[in-house]
Amino acid sequence: MPKVIYPGTFDPITNGHTDLIERAGRMFGEVVVAVAYNPKKQPLLNLEERCDLVRKATAHVPNVTVTGFSNLLADFVREQNATVILRGLRAVSDFEFEFQLADMNRRLAPEVESVFLTPANHLSYISSTLIREIASLGGDISEFVDPAVADALRKKFSQQS
Repeated sequence: MPKVIYPGTFDPITNGHTDLIERAGRMFGEVVVAVAYNPKKQPLLNLEERCDLVRKATAHVPNVTVTGFSNLLADFVREQNATVILRGLRAVSDFEFEFQLADMNRRLAPEVESVFLTPANHLSYISSTLIREIASLGGDISEFVDPAVADALRKKFSQQS
């Protein structure tokens, strides 16, 4: 079965991300969750924290590995000997950007396919940005993220105040 790379910033990982990872775990032999080092996005959580939280949130999926990466995705996919890139689509508004990325990745790595999954309906409105905003204002995010993520964000924001 093919190996799939699921890249993202995961700042933080949400239940929507986890839903896609669980489903990919049933579809592919190995799922590599590739946590991007992207200083342009100015993540709340550093790369090590994000990788750790992804590992905790996906520990129940046996064929998942988590790793950080900072190079070009097409090169990373080749280094991992993968043949598929998984991307999530929450809404129609995501499609245009994801379509551009898929076309560019096809140009850079023609041997690699892009596959798109949508999260379960009850998770489609969840985004890392919204989770960070709610958590920063002291809101309850427990129904949207793994307990380890909720705890980490609670601690992070209590340290900042």
